Parts: sequence; C-alpha cells; structure tokens
Amino acid sequence: MQDNAVLELRGICKYFPGVKALENVDFTLREGEIHALMGENGAGKSTLIKVLTGVYEKDGGEIYIKGHEKAVAIRSPQDAQNAGISTVYQEITLCPNLTVAENMYIGRTKGMGTNWRKMNKGAEKLLKNLGIPAKPTQQLGTCSIAVQQMVAIARAVDMECKVLILDEPTSSLDEGEVAKLFKLMRELQAKGVGIIFVTHFLDQVYEVCDRITVLRDGHLEGEYPIGQLPRVELVSKMLGKELDDMASIRTSDTVGMSQGGTPVLEAQGLASAEGIKPFDFAIHKGEVNGFTGLLGSGRSESVRAIFGADRVTGGKVMMDGKPVKIRKPLDAMKLGIGYLPEDRKRDGIVGDLSVRDNIILAYQVMRGFFHPIPRAQAEKYADEYIRLLEIKTASSETPIKQLSGGNQQKVILARWLLTDPKYLILDEPTRGIDVGTKTEIQKLVLHLAEDGKSVTFISSELDEMLRTCTRLLVMRDRKMVGELTGEDLNQTKIMATIAGGEN
Repeated sequence: MQDNAVLELRGICKYFPGVKALENVDFTLREGEIHALMGENGAGKSTLIKVLTGVYEKDGGEIYIKGHEKAVAIRSPQDAQNAGISTVYQEITLCPNLTVAENMYIGRTKGMGTNWRKMNKGAEKLLKNLGIPAKPTQQLGTCSIAVQQMVAIARAVDMECKVLILDEPTSSLDEGEVAKLFKLMRELQAKGVGIIFVTHFLDQVYEVCDRITVLRDGHLEGEYPIGQLPRVELVSKMLGKELDDMASIRTSDTVGMSQGGTPVLEAQGLASAEGIKPFDFAIHKGEVNGFTGLLGSGRSESVRAIFGADRVTGGKVMMDGKPVKIRKPLDAMKLGIGYLPEDRKRDGIVGDLSVRDNIILAYQVMRGFFHPIPRAQAEKYADEYIRLLEIKTASSETPIKQLSGGNQQKVILARWLLTDPKYLILDEPTRGIDVGTKTEIQKLVLHLAEDGKSVTFISSELDEMLRTCTRLLVMRDRKMVGELTGEDLNQTKIMATIAGGEN
C-alpha cells in the first residue's frame, strides 16, 4: 500500500449473468481525503461500493486496508464494519418502526444487556452535535426523509470508521443540511478519515472533494486531482464522448411554451390534507411548467393533490374546460394524467416484477385486471420502450430491482408513456441519475411538448428547471408565493421569490 493510503482496491472484478459489472478496477483512498467516485448509472459505482461493503462478494482482485498486513476478505457487511468501513447508502436502509436511538445503535448492543438510558443519552448528544432536529426516542418513520438521511450519517460517523462511504447522501437534503454535512465531512477529514463521496451533483464535487475517480461501463477511466479535471472534461470522461452544450437542449425558442386556448388542466383553490394551502394552477397544451422551492416547500404535495395521490380538502378541477372529480389516482389516469413520483423505490417500481411487467402496469390498471394484456402484446410494448428510451437491461424479463437507478427511472417513464397521457407530471425524474441520462430525460420532456403533450417538471436543481420550463410556480411553506415567466426565469429572481414572496 501507498504510505498515506487508508484503502486500496486492486484489480476488482464482479460479474453477473451476461454483464461485466466491474472489470479490473483499481481505487486508492488516502488518509484525510474526500474522494469522489463518478460515472453514469450502470458505470459500476454502486457495485464497487457493495463489493467493498460485503453486500456482493468480488469475483477477482484484492482489498487492502491500513493496519492489515495482507489483503482482507470482506464477505459480509459485518466484515466491512469490523475493518473500519461505514456506509450511508442512497436509499435509506434504517428501520422506520424503531426509534432514532435504536437505529443509531442497532447491531452494536447485546440484547437484554442494552442500557437504554445510556443509549438514548449518547444518541441525544450526537444529534445535538450534528444539529439534527430529532429526538432519540422518536420513531424514525415519523421523521422526514432528510432527517432520516442525517440519522444514517450520524450512525456511520459514531462507529469511528477509517473509511466513510457516502452514496448519494445529499439527494434528500436542502442547502442548509448539505452545508452541515460538508462541515462534518471536513471535520472527519481533519481527523484522518478517508471519505468516498458518490454523487451526481457536480457543484458539490468541486466544492468539497480533493480527488475524482471516474468509472465507465465497469472499467476505470482514470483518477484525477480535482484541480486538474475541468467540469467539461469530467462529463466527457463519464460519457465517453463530447457533451453538447446543455443549454442548447431546446430545439427552438417556442418548445415547452404554452400554446394558449383552454387549459388542458385547471385547478382553482386546490388544497390537500398534507397542509397545502389553496392554490390556483393551469397548464396548456404543449407547455412545460414546474414547481420550485426549497425542500419541504410543498412542491411534491402540490402535484400529488392534482393527481389525487393525497386527499384533496378543497377546490375544483377542470380538464379541457369541463369540471372533473379526481378523488384517487385511477380517476386521474382515466382522464389522461400520468405521474412519476419523487420516491421511485417506494412509490414507483415494483422491485420483484420484471421490466416488462413494470412497463405495462399502469396500462393494465386502466384496462382492468379482468382484461389482461396478451403476453405477446406486452412483450411488444416492453421491447418498443426499451429500445426507444435505451433502457440498459439484459432482457424484458430482468427484475427491475437489478437495474441501475437511472434505468429504473426510464422504466417508470415508459410505463406512463405507454398510457399516452395528455398531461404528465414528473417529480424529480433525474434525481440520483447520471448527467447523460439527465440530458436524455430533459430532451424527452421537450419532445413530448413538441408533440402537444403538457408536462409539469419538478427538480431540486434550478439549472435543470430553467433549461426545461417556460413557467415556474414558486412554493414556500406549502403555499404558492409566485409565478415566473420570460425574463424573470433566472436563479436570482427565483431565490428572491422564495425568500420574499407574499405572506
């Protein structure tokens, strides 16, 4: 091992049926280093992390950890924990039915010998030090996704690890929480902890990381000091090709703009049981609009009210100028509305079903289960959308849970496109996926608008919203506080509206 290395992977290989997930990959993490692991979905990042943490057993190569004279064998997560490796995954893996303290100490206590008072006191101290707004005795499931993520990080930190792996830890955090996380990462860095940071946010990589390793198609593309790899070159290496200017995605100035006339959908005074205050909303044929605001502002809850996923407590809705009742998602689907949810793992995919069955699911629901789609027709639909959206899968029979996050997202998009919706709601369709797939989805949204479909697009990334939408509805504290179009569509105006909208 290198003198200052805390972890070295040499020639790591991992194979699945028909897929070389990792082929001869090297990786070095140094003491006190924050090291970004970058690549498209399917590049091998998650597989490498799972090999390192004992979720998968490697098929070749060696793992060296400081303090061990020989290569170590990591065959289980417990082996990894014993070796000083702690991990926080993109998808929260804690137990929502247990308390915050129990989640922080699970696996580190001895059954009947648990000192509950000491455990709760230790958890309280750590939560306070990290500024996490949760109580030790609070059931984790009652906390927001952001707080659950911070609890997972607190658990990893408290295990006094040599190596801390953060797999998309900021995907559910707002700017303030990200700042707290970065502060914590720098404190750990100063203590000599090596941190592997997996993220798709380029700004975050260049703000906090010292070095970048790029994977592509299961191979090592290279390792670079942060100052020697400009952003454009990073994207190019991730994609293996030159990237077109992201700002030129739109094919014309009119794409995604309202075509006027009677709105496809119009809501007046819509309110929901999730605390959404009454708001007015309209979208026209061929328009791409979006909801923006900080985490917890009510973006997702607003579109869930439109789709009938949350109980509506007030207001009225019209489609093509005619009053309609949307009490549940099936009502919305029958009216030609599709909805891609924010949390694809919980509300989107059915993990044990095949890619094919996930694609035809919404269409089958609309037909009714007494009118099953013939197998040959289902195969035809699946193959068509696998080809159209370039979904990377061994076959349509592959369980969707085996696909990368970006490809799972494409499958859910295919599900709704198969229903041929008039109006499509996309809530965080590019969260946790690679730059190349983000571009593909943005292009798809604008092509749908060109074809006359209406799209509401929600993203935590303002740049993405500005590239895609021609009208933004600004939310704060679950209330709509502004609507921006034309020259007002810029980051400065959006932030000013979020901070100083009408009370």
